[in-house]
Amino acid sequence: MTHDTDPDIDGLELSETEEAALHDLQLGIEYVHRAYGNLLQFHHELGHAMDRIGDAEDELREAGREEWADRLRDDHLPAGAISDRWTYELVEEFSDGFLEDVDAFEDEVREELADGIDHVTERRQQRRIRERARTDDRRD
Repeated sequence: MTHDTDPDIDGLELSETEEAALHDLQLGIEYVHRAYGNLLQFHHELGHAMDRIGDAEDELREAGREEWADRLRDDHLPAGAISDRWTYELVEEFSDGFLEDVDAFEDEVREELADGIDHVTERRQQRRIRERARTDDRRD
């Protein structure tokens, strides 16, 4: 089964080495996106942790433990996760910097090598597997 929107990969003048490089670049970019997802998860998890620590501050104060409550309020709750930076700042910098840059680079390479067609290796693999299946069906 093919889709009307499937790009034509037959006309690509892409060497095996170029295809391998493009494939490795695309896989690498997918891992960058996965890392970004992990960074978002870290951001959310730490946010939930800080909410609980904020609850602990209130409970310590209610229990008459003002000194500990004040230390949480003054030292730990406003502190950043890394080098006094909050996690949202890390997420924004990663997204607006490295992630955007490598995505743009991959787009540029893919446009030049494969006329902008994504997943060339997978499309060719899909074609080979489907052709093999049709050939095997005819032998039965």
